[in-house]
Amino acid sequence: MSDPSLTATVLSRNTFRNKCLFGSFSVKTSATVKAKHTCDQCGKAFTRKSHLTVHQRIHSGSKPFSCDQCGKAFTLKANLTVHQRIHSGSKPFSCDQCGKAFTFKSALTIHQRIHSGSKPFSCDQCRKVFTCKSTLTIHQRIHSGSKPFSCDQCRKAFTCKSSLTRHQRIHSGSKPFSCGQCRKAFIWKSTLTIHQRIHSGSKPFSCDQCGKAFTNSSALISHKIIHTGVKKFECDECGKAFALKRHLKHHQLIHTGEKPHTCDECGKTFRHSGTLSQHVLFHPHRCEQCGKTFTLRSHLTTHMLTHSRSELYRCDHCGKIYKQKHNLIIHLRSHTGHEVCPCDQCDKVFTTYQQLKCHQISHSSERPHKCDTCGKSYKSKYDLNRHQRVHEKNVFRCDDLCLYLSKHLE
Repeated sequence: MSDPSLTATVLSRNTFRNKCLFGSFSVKTSATVKAKHTCDQCGKAFTRKSHLTVHQRIHSGSKPFSCDQCGKAFTLKANLTVHQRIHSGSKPFSCDQCGKAFTFKSALTIHQRIHSGSKPFSCDQCRKVFTCKSTLTIHQRIHSGSKPFSCDQCRKAFTCKSSLTRHQRIHSGSKPFSCGQCRKAFIWKSTLTIHQRIHSGSKPFSCDQCGKAFTNSSALISHKIIHTGVKKFECDECGKAFALKRHLKHHQLIHTGEKPHTCDECGKTFRHSGTLSQHVLFHPHRCEQCGKTFTLRSHLTTHMLTHSRSELYRCDHCGKIYKQKHNLIIHLRSHTGHEVCPCDQCDKVFTTYQQLKCHQISHSSERPHKCDTCGKSYKSKYDLNRHQRVHEKNVFRCDDLCLYLSKHLE
């Protein structure tokens, strides 16, 4: 039975919906009414029986509302409705500044802080600020040392679940991110992004001291240590010091004699992976489909495209082959130094607009170049000029030539 002396703050329906699941309520108005319904497990009082019923699901673990597509269950019907947007693809909340749409209003609120620059959540230990509370929570684990997510195969622990998910791909062998140009696959999207800069030639991270550029920020950070002159990694064997830890590890292989990198082709071993990579380049690489061999692996890769697709795009300058016309267009810029001109009616690509214009005549039925002497017309001026030599040399008149051919071809 409820105690009539208890009072409870009058809560709006939305406030109740958001707070009752977590068992915490805050006083938001001064108006109070007699609480009629009390939880017999924790003593919390409610003005409505329906609110008490929902609250009691916290103790019972009851989740009566389940998704008919994935089976996930919820305490409140409103939460199920929001969840179902994931399956339907509905994104009813859109940003009025950039138009990006979101499934949840909370996600929109967090996104809008990007435009406003607002970072309301700060770390009380290092004062670093964040746009959302969940990111702060993950960050605080750095200070506490907490790593609640551990791999069930190697027991390695992580501060957030997404890091664990990415790590588990190492064990499963899953590489969901593949390069559209060379088909090389990667475990992480960030690694793919860095890899794609090899094809584009982009090196967005440059040293402000020497101007050397890098494809990723970590390589730049490591490089900058060289300029400081600090060499804190010292070899225990000979006392030689290095700026980077990896340089020390490479050096120590000299003392141990270890050669951990083995060639799969001939079994030869190497101290460094880079030396192995150079060695592999000079092995004959055989095509499994036709038996043809190549000195360089890259040549074999290019050759394999001829088996995988009948329609290919070849560079007239260097002979390199591409599976996609778009990639050939990008490649041609390395020869021309400027934009190239693709034909919109066939697969041919030209380095100048004039070449494209001449080529497009072949798709047209027009013959704009007419001979003043005999009236015959041609698609190109070159063909007309060649024809006009007949008249200039005066070897045959057009009508004489036609008469001659008709007699000898009968």
